[in-house]
Amino acid sequence: MEKFWSYFPILVEHQYFGTVLSQIVILLLAWTALKLSRRGIALFIGLASRNVAEIEDRKRIETLARVFRYLSTVTIITVTFMLMLGEFGISIAPILGAAGVVGLAVGFGAQSLVKDFFSGFTLLLENQIRQGDVVTVAGMTGVVESVTLRTVRLRGYDGSVHFVPTGKIEIVTNMSMEFGQAAMDIGVAYREDTDSVFEVMKETARLLREDPVFGPKIIGDLDIAGVDQLADSAVMIKCRIKCLPMEQWGVRREYLRRIKQAFDHAGIEIPFPHLTLYAGQVKTGETPPLPLALQTSALSTSGQTGPEKH
Repeated sequence: MEKFWSYFPILVEHQYFGTVLSQIVILLLAWTALKLSRRGIALFIGLASRNVAEIEDRKRIETLARVFRYLSTVTIITVTFMLMLGEFGISIAPILGAAGVVGLAVGFGAQSLVKDFFSGFTLLLENQIRQGDVVTVAGMTGVVESVTLRTVRLRGYDGSVHFVPTGKIEIVTNMSMEFGQAAMDIGVAYREDTDSVFEVMKETARLLREDPVFGPKIIGDLDIAGVDQLADSAVMIKCRIKCLPMEQWGVRREYLRRIKQAFDHAGIEIPFPHLTLYAGQVKTGETPPLPLALQTSALSTSGQTGPEKH
């Protein structure tokens, strides 16, 4: 130890000692700035979330916080790199000038990258996408796991992860903003009385809203638009139930399960595709018999059997 201290004055007088010491100080300051910025952002999120009761606003705050952490990290690392170059005696001014020229050239060559950043900024500024939302963007649907100025990360229903560049997003379909609608098309047979079907549907929706599990997820009564279509095999009735965000799919599945049971109990037929054969009429108004031929495909032990007419 004494031998080390004997060399210490020599180290201090060395030409690179001050530079190395400055680099260490810069790195320590950068590390401190990173810690303080993340702690400050976390404190801001806590204070902002405490004064916000709506889930929508909380999701927006969390999304913006991720972007702020990303920007602060990039800024601190860039400034630290510039300061370290200056301590090594490398002039920063020419680098900044060259960076401007290179940035202009890269701007023409990487217009899609610049477009991504501007599009991402617009998405966040207008609150179109937030972390945790269920959206459809660029033909992909999933839960938003993260949003940056560059990309949107989606998790599909099957677990697939989609990375969508923000510059490729032209239309955003957000299915979890403010509220959701459990939209359904209910088909019944032509012989059923639609007014009676409406009553069964309303009663089923009322019981569903009284359920302790699904009731808190529903914020509106069943809205029956009416007979929407006279299909080939069924009368289609369009309806919907207003729900909390992200709950419309679960409510829809449970209502369909219950309406099936209610229709079975009330004797209401849920039709399936079928075909009616019409043989036509002769000029006298009589309907001729319909000839049928049954063709057996199995081979008997004595050989192939021919068609049987009835």
